Amino acid sequence: MQAQMAKIQEELANEQVEGSAGGGMVTVTANGQGDLLAVRIEPEVAKGEDIEMLEDLLLAAANDALRKSKELANSRMGQLTGGLGSLGLF
Repeated sequence: MQAQMAKIQEELANEQVEGSAGGGMVTVTANGQGDLLAVRIEPEVAKGEDIEMLEDLLLAAANDALRKSKELANSRMGQLTGGLGSLGLF
């Protein structure tokens, strides 16, 4: 079972999920282990003078990506444990 868990962890490092906010104006990519990999900001948002709005969009997109990453990890581990519940990965 430990070997299977290690394999799943390795696979999760290579899987990506994307979180977004502002109708896709800000997008954050994370892997299945919860590491943030990339941030994309549409140019029209970056040109604005409302820095607080951009900060809020970044936080929302990052939280969305991390939530999806956690769901992916729990789903993969749930397959291994037969749905016995979360293993507390995050």
